[in-house]
Amino acid sequence: MATIRDVMPPFELLQPTSTEDAVALLDEHGSDAWVFAGGLDSLDWFKDRVKRPKVVVSLGGVDELKEIRSTDDGLEIGAMAALIEVINHPEVRSAYPTLSDAARAAASPQIRNQGTIGGNVSQDTRCWYYRDGWTCYRAGGNICYASPSTAMNREHCILGGSRCVAVSPSDTAPVFVALDAKMVIRRGNEERVVDAENFFIGPAIDITRMTVLEPGDLLTSIRVPSTWAGTKLYYEKVRDRGSWDFPLVNVASAMVESNGVIDQARVVVNGVAPYPVRLTEVEDSLRGQAISESLAERVGQIAIRGVEPLTHNGFKVSLMKNLVKRAVRGGPAV
Repeated sequence: MATIRDVMPPFELLQPTSTEDAVALLDEHGSDAWVFAGGLDSLDWFKDRVKRPKVVVSLGGVDELKEIRSTDDGLEIGAMAALIEVINHPEVRSAYPTLSDAARAAASPQIRNQGTIGGNVSQDTRCWYYRDGWTCYRAGGNICYASPSTAMNREHCILGGSRCVAVSPSDTAPVFVALDAKMVIRRGNEERVVDAENFFIGPAIDITRMTVLEPGDLLTSIRVPSTWAGTKLYYEKVRDRGSWDFPLVNVASAMVESNGVIDQARVVVNGVAPYPVRLTEVEDSLRGQAISESLAERVGQIAIRGVEPLTHNGFKVSLMKNLVKRAVRGGPAV
């Protein structure tokens, strides 16, 4: 078991004032560098001495990464935009209200003022074994402490586990996947754009990471296309407490209806797997159908096919099913 301390190990703090400078510093220091955004997750790691970077690159002085701007095809949100700015942005609230809802559901008012949208989607899992410094698979060991029947695994996954059963803790991730957002990543002089659906990865791809970001990479912005703006959107989060807590399960959906019939749909759940799960079978079952209670019940059952709950998290199965039903009907049954 880890020994918890309250003094951070020393590191060199670098404070670039432009994206170019930040990218250059990350390129120079490689795996020795740690990207510091709002700092909320980072400071926990440092104080517990679980993460010991030699260099910390703080992005607080890079104003261009804080911008939220309209584009010809939607909205581009800088990775350093504070959650509170996303919540209150008029275009987010009017065209993509579920993104505002998801950001508002994150943590507490104080954290939403400090935390960033890039940090929310990039944060590491909250598995307490891993975060307390136990040498599990994700930390370079050869065991998952959360998977045995005697383990504390109430918050862990019911889908997608591969040796590691930790889940993605992000509030906004399923919304970005539902909206088919694009993640803009800089590395040196190169820029690449990754679908949000492919930005989040599971342990079968890389057991040490939650996203495609590698040392030297910098998430600079998130592009939300206009495709789903103003359509039928839904977001809901279930958690233990009314504030601060991470999702037990959350759901985001986007649907286009014509004459009461669903033409297009994207349905995504999170908190049940190491990454947001897009429910393509549910989407296929929704297309061409009129919204009804029987349809919601049918796709709710489809959503939970293949789930494998652990000893203490079987309740997530019914949560996931009911949240998908609510997303289809647009809220609780009446």
